Amino acid sequence: MENRNSEHERKEDIMSKKDIRSSVYIYPAIFTPEDKGMYSISFPDIENCCTCGDNLEDGMMMAEDALALMIYSNYEEKELQAPDATPIEKIKLNKGEFVTYVVCDTLEYRKKFGTRAVKKTLSIPEWLNDAAVKKNINFSQVLQEALKDKLNVS
Repeated sequence: MENRNSEHERKEDIMSKKDIRSSVYIYPAIFTPEDKGMYSISFPDIENCCTCGDNLEDGMMMAEDALALMIYSNYEEKELQAPDATPIEKIKLNKGEFVTYVVCDTLEYRKKFGTRAVKKTLSIPEWLNDAAVKKNINFSQVLQEALKDKLNVS
């Protein structure tokens, strides 16, 4: 049990030191034209990260979503560092393709899709607990609101 607590505390310490701004990533994406105005999109620096779009606008939105998902699930969740982005001028293209940077914010992605609840145990003074219970205060909601306020996130 002691090792599990130490590992948990280590992870919490790492996450508490992580700057919220470090959730923004910028990577080059290769856009390949397909039939009927569609595009295939791939990220040379992120293994198996590819998507498609019905048109250029849809492709850009899908690229941002795919990039956020892959970085979050393959790197952030595993506490691994995402690879460095290749400079756009070093990307080799085939005829008809173009490359552009795609920006994603994994914090925004997690707020949108990561709704899994995590149980937390905390201690408060008994008098405060009693007063809150009498007022039917939702402890989880209050904690979430206070954390969002403290972290300046919505």
